[in-house]
Amino acid sequence: MGESDRYFDYKNGRKKMLLGQDGNALVALITINIIFFLLLLVIEVIYDFSQVSKADFYNQVVQYFELPAQLSRLAQRPWTLLTYMFTQVRVMGLIGNMIWLWVFGYILQALTDNKKLIPIYIYGGVAGAVVFIIVSYTFPILKTALPTASIMGGNAATMAVAMATTALAPRYKFFTNLNGGIPIWVVTMVYLLIDLAGVVTLGAAHSMAHIAGAAAGFVFIYFLQKGKDGSIWMNGFYHWFIHMFSPNNNSSSTKIKEKVFYNVGGTSPFKKTANITQNRVDEILDKINQKGYHFLTEEEKNILKRAAEEDL
Repeated sequence: MGESDRYFDYKNGRKKMLLGQDGNALVALITINIIFFLLLLVIEVIYDFSQVSKADFYNQVVQYFELPAQLSRLAQRPWTLLTYMFTQVRVMGLIGNMIWLWVFGYILQALTDNKKLIPIYIYGGVAGAVVFIIVSYTFPILKTALPTASIMGGNAATMAVAMATTALAPRYKFFTNLNGGIPIWVVTMVYLLIDLAGVVTLGAAHSMAHIAGAAAGFVFIYFLQKGKDGSIWMNGFYHWFIHMFSPNNNSSSTKIKEKVFYNVGGTSPFKKTANITQNRVDEILDKINQKGYHFLTEEEKNILKRAAEEDL
């Protein structure tokens, strides 16, 4: 058994993310959606106990989370370009979106690395927002409703994840034990029809926004297969922001690495022998999960190979 068979999926060259594993992008997305829903639910309950009307709840609270179609209103709360795709006030709407996000997001995360899911979700949400605004300004019948028109929910973003997964693995099948399985494109079409049927009463702007989200997911995979990864800058910005206020500990981390991971006793000067530990193996597996097997150094590949041979 080689190291690739032992430690990660041999078909895609990376270890699958576990449900409770740190940094799981799928769990993070679902958690954020649930937090937004619970926050608005608590506020709504407070309003109900205060005997305030539903209209006041939407006008005083929800409008600061949903995306307005009118550009002048959007300019006053630009953060809604992001918050709207995590905002849901109906429990069935939330459950539906999270189920579809889990179905497609789990597959996408297994086929790519852990850093593609959130960027695709955000690209789909932003594309849906842009198209929603454009359509609202384009059709005369919709322009009359501009002062009050808005959109919320992760439909466009989830649609992007679904389409990206389908474009990446069009031959993937669900329930392979049932007469050969159900092709992923069939499941995607069912999802698309259910989603569009649910927003048909809301008008063309909402429907086109969701289709735009799906198109964004397809375009992302198209360019990814051409060697252009649209997630790099987003992940880089996130890493920079998270570590912006962290002190530079390169020297200390280097010393710790020298102490823990290398055994230089009794060897020739400047010759290092990698010391295999479970922590070291886990670190390499995390790197594979985050970036891919081809990003490993020769030393890391050798450590993984030796760990497999020694059955660590």
